Amino acid sequence: MPVQVGTVVEGTVSGITNFGAFIDLGEGQTGLVHISEVADDYVKNIRDYLKDDQKVKVKVLSIGKDGKISLSIKQTALPKKKSVKPAEVDFRKTESNYGVSFDDKVSRFLKDSDEKMQSVKSKGKDGRKGNGYNSKRA
Repeated sequence: MPVQVGTVVEGTVSGITNFGAFIDLGEGQTGLVHISEVADDYVKNIRDYLKDDQKVKVKVLSIGKDGKISLSIKQTALPKKKSVKPAEVDFRKTESNYGVSFDDKVSRFLKDSDEKMQSVKSKGKDGRKGNGYNSKRA
């Protein structure tokens, strides 16, 4: 039976290179599993994951016009659970334990910040220039 794109078939590792593994699919057909399609993890050395003559399940990703078959091992694994998306929060309506809204907190922060800046600016207006060191010339 000829392989079709999207199907999962069993094959045998017939050769391993530094960029992937060749899989014998039977009936004279051979496909390539690129190193990036071996596992979900980063694969530095493909021989850590596959051995010659090992039986593997592969998914057919594509079949080129030239007859080259692209395969994936990692896509045959059970699908991972999708991560739960965090709830969307409207911070303008959120109230803390003290009943103060986010907008009120920001307003308070800006007011306090402005007061502190005015305090710092007024301390520096004693008529001196420079960086605060007393520089007397001899």
